[in-house]
Amino acid sequence: MATKEKKDTMDTGPAWRAWGRALLGGAVMAAALGTGNALGEALVRALDMTGYPAQLLPAALVSALAVPVVLALRAGRPGSGRPLGLGTPAAAAHGFARGLAVTTACAALVLGGGTAAGWVRWSGPDPAALVSFLAGNALVAVLLEALPEETTLRGYAWASLRDRFGGALSALGTTLVFLLVPAASTVVQAGVAHAVGVPAPPMGLAPAGQDPVAYLVLLSVFGLTLIAARTAPGRAPLWAAIGTHVAFLSVNRVVFEGGRRDAGWSAHVSTVHAAILELGYLAATAAVFAGARLLTSRGRAPASGPRVRAAAAWLLPVLPSGPRATASGGRRVQPSAATTYSVGVWAGTGARLVPPVRVLSRASAPPPGTVSRARPAAGTRRSPGTRRSPGTRRG
Repeated sequence: MATKEKKDTMDTGPAWRAWGRALLGGAVMAAALGTGNALGEALVRALDMTGYPAQLLPAALVSALAVPVVLALRAGRPGSGRPLGLGTPAAAAHGFARGLAVTTACAALVLGGGTAAGWVRWSGPDPAALVSFLAGNALVAVLLEALPEETTLRGYAWASLRDRFGGALSALGTTLVFLLVPAASTVVQAGVAHAVGVPAPPMGLAPAGQDPVAYLVLLSVFGLTLIAARTAPGRAPLWAAIGTHVAFLSVNRVVFEGGRRDAGWSAHVSTVHAAILELGYLAATAAVFAGARLLTSRGRAPASGPRVRAAAAWLLPVLPSGPRATASGGRRVQPSAATTYSVGVWAGTGARLVPPVRVLSRASAPPPGTVSRARPAAGTRRSPGTRRSPGTRRG
């Protein structure tokens, strides 16, 4: 039974199929982002909407176009019982708060250091305006960027690669797909905007006015940080990435764009120092999540002796058959599917499944040099040549 469950969670298909699914997740996000923004702009104009509702409508369209599609694509795939790491509502709230708290704390630490170094000069805060901005921005950020991007990329694309490859390749592949989404979305938005008669932003690798190289570097570090949040221990891991995403957008929009967005607080930072601070608190956030995962894995890891024995047992199925590869009675000693799967993941080489065979447990075999005390069956007689060992008594 355990072997069947592990086989169900292992994708043994060709590598191109996993990459195709990952790119499909990115394509869904790019199509939803471009279409939602263009159609949202057309609806806003048709309904004569202004202010916050005009921001909320396109954001809601993006999530409505992206999330149901990838949930339907993932249905029937391994792990669809709790799709893509979204978890239960209670676990989702806990995961979101975890991502929000870790990222905000790291940002406060790094920005505080920058302030002490004289890199950051703050304006006078307006608490009421700041709270109002953060609440409104959080909902738009969740619907427009965090929820659809994490579901399609760190959800569907990452899971598609992780079903087939190890964690490092899956993280790099998902981040690569993440880098392709903004440029692809501008192409989609230009086409849809032309069809519905609304203006569209220029197509390109980076938003207008930003250096493409610096933007791609920041996006790469951000993507790897989101992977660290997605794979950190805890329930509803995808919501931890969503919380991290929202915290990053909120911090940047207050600190670096607060004056333009009327956020109630802002800072004056040079371009060079802003890049260092952004990358610095993202790196600190990724380090916290990666450290939590490392500590959890060490806490669950067995002692060095059992680990070595498990690693040796993992190699048994590939050793040549012969007298040294057999146990008593001529039966091959092979590890269970659960053991090989766990060791394969621990070693970073993926799952290693073996056919269901009878496993000879060390605990079930008598220690070497001991004398069996089993009584002979009724009606049998002791061999004349058999003698008791010295020091033993009858009865």
